[in-house]
Parts: sequence; structure tokens; C-alpha cells
Amino acid sequence: MLKNFLVLLFVVLSTNLSPAATPAAAQQSAARTSILVLGDSLSSAHRIAPEAGWVHLLELRLQEHAMPRSIVNASISGETTAGGRARLPKLLTDAKPALVIVELGANDGLRGLPLAEIRTNLQHILTAIRDAGARSVVLGIELPINYGPQYRDGLREMYRGLAQEFNAPLVPFLLDGVALNPDLMQDDGLHPKAAGEPRVLDNVWVVLEPALKKLR
Repeated sequence: MLKNFLVLLFVVLSTNLSPAATPAAAQQSAARTSILVLGDSLSSAHRIAPEAGWVHLLELRLQEHAMPRSIVNASISGETTAGGRARLPKLLTDAKPALVIVELGANDGLRGLPLAEIRTNLQHILTAIRDAGARSVVLGIELPINYGPQYRDGLREMYRGLAQEFNAPLVPFLLDGVALNPDLMQDDGLHPKAAGEPRVLDNVWVVLEPALKKLR
């Protein structure tokens, strides 16, 4: 009789617990499909139509490659690493991204902020992304030559070091092939024209496509 009771108890527990646990896990996994872009004016289509910006072009390319994912563009003109760090927790909670593209540091650099401060903020950002169960892609920037080789080299090395530390794919220079071409840059010399945005996307796509395939 005891044996029959134990068998009945096992059946009841299996019926009540197993079905509930499996869908919950599946829903949690399925929820993490979006891409979050945490950036500044270089990712917010500064002074051009939003549909011409590289983030919107990325959404179209994902559809063309049968890799559709919703994109949350949380980029703000003038954003700093400190601002991104402050906004990130809520963004991670709301968007539940599978991958976060981090494009920050340009405004910090243009203001000449200490590299240690910029690095600390980016470390916190990348740590929060990792702790949330998402992957990161880091987009680096270059500063004008008048900032001097020591600061410019230090910023470049900072991005490389962070990418290695967090095992994150790195775009060394987001505006590679664009920044020095006046036909592709706005008059301020800092932001691409609409004509330059496809090249910006190409720079991102080289490292983003393999990262997305790993998510599959």
C-alpha cells in the first residue's frame, strides 16, 4: 500500500510541477530576442531623417538576412558614459535584450574627461549587461588629432581592453572610412550625412552578424 501511495504522489507532483516549469523557462528564453542600442548622437540619426540612420538600416538588413529582431534604439544626442550607465538598469528591465550594442565615449572624450572615469563607467555598463544575461558589442570611436596622441591612443586602448575583458566583439572605429570623407560628413565634422550611414552600418555589421549567429 505504501508503494502505491508513493507512486501516486510522484504522478501528482510530476503533473503539477513539470508542465509549469517548462513553459516558464521557454517564455524567459523567448523573451530575450531584442537588440538594445545604447549610444549617443552617432546612433540617433543626428540631423538626418531617422530612417536614414544606421540603426534603422540595421533593422532592414536583419530582415533581408532572415534574422528579424526588434531593435530598441535608446541613443540620445549628447549622451555620456555616465548618463548611459544611469539609464541602463531600466532599459535592461524593459527591453530584456539578447544583445546590447554599446556606443558611448565620444562625448566624454570630446570633453577631455579622464580615461579612468570613462573606463569605469563602461565597465559598469558591460557588467550590468552580462549580469542581465545579455551579450555585448562595443563600438569604439576616434577623436580628432588635436586631442594629442597620448589621449587618443589611451582611448583606443581602453576600448580594446574592455572588449577583451568582457569577451565582447569590438568595432575599433565606428566611423572608419567615413570620418575623413567630406562627402559623407556633416559640416560639424563629427556626424555622418545620410550618405555615410550605410558605411557606418557596414562597419558594425562585420562584427555584429557573427555575434547574432552565436545567439541562435
